Amino acid sequence: MTTMTTEEPAAQDRPSGPAPGPDGRGGARDGGVHRSRARRWAGAVVDWVRYAPGTYLWLLILGANTFALVRMSPRFRKYFLITHSTNLLELGRHPIKVLIASAFWTETPSFLFWFVIFTLFHAPVERWLGTWRWLAVVAIAHIGATLVSEGAVALLIDANDLPARTAHTIDIGVSYALSGSVGVLTYFFARPLRWYYLGGTALFYLFLLAAYQDFTNLGHLTAYLLGLACYPIARGVPGGDWYPRAFDRWAPVARILGRPG
Repeated sequence: MTTMTTEEPAAQDRPSGPAPGPDGRGGARDGGVHRSRARRWAGAVVDWVRYAPGTYLWLLILGANTFALVRMSPRFRKYFLITHSTNLLELGRHPIKVLIASAFWTETPSFLFWFVIFTLFHAPVERWLGTWRWLAVVAIAHIGATLVSEGAVALLIDANDLPARTAHTIDIGVSYALSGSVGVLTYFFARPLRWYYLGGTALFYLFLLAAYQDFTNLGHLTAYLLGLACYPIARGVPGGDWYPRAFDRWAPVARILGRPG
């Protein structure tokens, strides 16, 4: 009687590596690659936020305040924003309070918009200059632009070119400080990119003032110019003169931009 036996394949005959996934490919290997890539992205996000703590703490407060605003009744919201505004009346009564408070509220709740804009402008400036220098820039821009714009309002009211009730208008938000960061970020770029950025941003603020001639856009332009005037704060800080290496792959673009050798 013959006995049939089934022999195990030799070790060298067995397939090595992870078992294929449902699609016939190395499923475990692909999963490991995706997890590794996800960890790298998560680490990059954590590092980005860690070196711009002021920006994202500000955004956290702004988000909480936005949440509170949308739950106020329209009448109370208007009263609340007026009393926290840097209008002439409140600047005369509580200047320190409103100069600080106005930087943490927005008249129209739009947290996602500000999250994107803060990440594009405030975060790079804070990462480059450091938190304290960045705070100096945004404070100079916010306070200086507020005083210039409200000073213009006072002059126009005195000249009877604006009604007296303009002294009670809502003037609140984070845009003056942001415009200061937009201005000082000019010095982060290497020449000639610096001049392209300067020309584009300057045209943007001049267009705003020309299209909508009001004290708010006067404040935006003033804050931007004050950011440009903060060159002494940025001078000598390592990390400036940035040039995107990606341009080196595109010789025609590099020649047009005239990158110095």
